[in-house]
Amino acid sequence: MGVSIYCDLLHSCPKFSRKITRESMNFSDYEYFALPLALAPDEASPDWNNKADNGWQLTAATMVGLQSVPGLVILYGSMVKKKWAVNSAFMALYAFAAVLICWVLWAHHMSFGTRISPIMGKPNFALSPNYLLLKTKIGFMPMADFVFFQFAFAALSVILLGGSLLGRMNFYAWMLFVPLWLTFSYTIGAFTIWGDGFLEKGIIDYAGGYVIHLSSGVAGFTAAYWVGPRHSHDRQHFPPNNIIHMLGGAGFLWLGWTGFNGGSPFAAGLIAPIAILNTHVCTATSLMIWVSFDMIVYKKSSVIGAVQGMITGLVCITPGAGVVDSWAAILMGMSSGSLTWYSMMVVHRRAALFQSVDDTLGVFHTHAVAGVLGGILSGLLANPRLVKLMYPASTYGTGLFYSFKDGKLDDGLKQMGYQLLGIAFVTAWNVVMTSFICIFISRFVNLRMDEEDLLKGDDAVHGEEAYALWGDGERILKPKRLHRPRIHKLLR
Repeated sequence: MGVSIYCDLLHSCPKFSRKITRESMNFSDYEYFALPLALAPDEASPDWNNKADNGWQLTAATMVGLQSVPGLVILYGSMVKKKWAVNSAFMALYAFAAVLICWVLWAHHMSFGTRISPIMGKPNFALSPNYLLLKTKIGFMPMADFVFFQFAFAALSVILLGGSLLGRMNFYAWMLFVPLWLTFSYTIGAFTIWGDGFLEKGIIDYAGGYVIHLSSGVAGFTAAYWVGPRHSHDRQHFPPNNIIHMLGGAGFLWLGWTGFNGGSPFAAGLIAPIAILNTHVCTATSLMIWVSFDMIVYKKSSVIGAVQGMITGLVCITPGAGVVDSWAAILMGMSSGSLTWYSMMVVHRRAALFQSVDDTLGVFHTHAVAGVLGGILSGLLANPRLVKLMYPASTYGTGLFYSFKDGKLDDGLKQMGYQLLGIAFVTAWNVVMTSFICIFISRFVNLRMDEEDLLKGDDAVHGEEAYALWGDGERILKPKRLHRPRIHKLLR
């Protein structure tokens, strides 16, 4: 099949910079030549569909989904005490399913649809082929790719939040909390920063340091306050039930971040590989710094600590993965591994607020603190050349370091102002809205389980237990005695 060079040129241009149209090109300057049949546009693959970008985006979305299921399902189910393994894993699985239904029915358009206010889009379905088969606004692929990729982000956010509530939240309350928080909290942050909100053209949040991690960390801590603490014995003694499985779940989370940050440009172009490399460099650095601090202070290398260091590195690099240089990614890893370690291991144990609120897995530290740190460092270290490739319509987009170096200090200060404004808005909105949601739910069902259920755990909540071991989870039935007639009776 003969196809014009137009298609090849169109698909080879960088993301967001592809301004070529049939009308703007002078076809007399180009010769027509034949492309392989598989590359030629047809009814099932229009000329705007870049098959490479489309294939990568589907792969990236699947990798992000695997971070939640099975990644966080395994991580939560193994990182908690044995009697809460089933409940913790099921909270993650339920949230994944519930978010998908809410996302396609109304939440996607609230996050990325028609603007009805500076912080919200108009609710609508994302189910019609007329919508799902359109070209995306920011790439060369069907809208269905964008809907599914953003769903995976939303589901992960809710599940991360749940890490603060493990080991005591009433499951019926959780079933109500998931759609309410997605609708009235997550969509607001997504629209404000990524949709068409008042922060979109100024703030740097490459893949969700604010939208996902800061919001889930703050909301999780706020919800933990309203739900209340675990049983006193659980709070004092809460060992993981399977550290090997915990590492497996952590592995899904780490490698899945390749799709998380690598898929955020919505193109297999120049930004994606830089973002992927920066992601892993920062994460490895953060993990090593965290383990080093554990060994210096406690004289032992903690496996749980290594997982926490890994998570903080992943979170810290997220807002700037595609817009900072790799040397900056190392600095961000060093900062997340050290400052977040100090936040969790020192400040948490000394501050009365952190002692009074039972954040089961320390989500506030690993996500809110690391997300804030990443957002500030992104505003400081963002390379203007990379920012322009990623955000061509950005108002500023120059890191403070580069603006000082280039004699444009005002631009860098304005960028830092946007970063700080984003932190303030996301934090305040999640504190207020999460509180309203918890208070509303408490009018219908208890947020916290009964004391009797807290003592029993999974068996009381679900009638199931994670491990059916002899004397440890499996009900032992009394053997039935075989009644035989006595011999002297038979001889009568």
